Amino acid sequence: MSRLVAPLLDLLAVVVFALVGRRSHAHGITFAGVLETAAPFLCGTAAGYLVASITLDASPRTWRFGVIVVAATVVVGMLFRRLAATGTAPSFIVVASVFLAVTMLGWRLVAGFVA
Repeated sequence: MSRLVAPLLDLLAVVVFALVGRRSHAHGITFAGVLETAAPFLCGTAAGYLVASITLDASPRTWRFGVIVVAATVVVGMLFRRLAATGTAPSFIVVASVFLAVTMLGWRLVAGFVA
């Protein structure tokens, strides 16, 4: 079970990001809508776990692992959004990067203090 905590918290961060974005832009909160918004970033999160797992000898709970996951989440997510022509305005890239970094690295920081 403990092996699932890190990826679940990162996936939760992406879903919350999608929910907040959809609500703040009045796009409606539906399962399909949230999935449409979150899907590119969820793919990026999965890619980040793959890259970090291959390149690091570190737990997914470490900040080094988290930095790779955040970077992949944002880069892959934006690339997929660009390919789908769903918007990659510079302000959106900044907001997405900051929100995902704060949430994905934030829980790791808290976990490090607790441990």
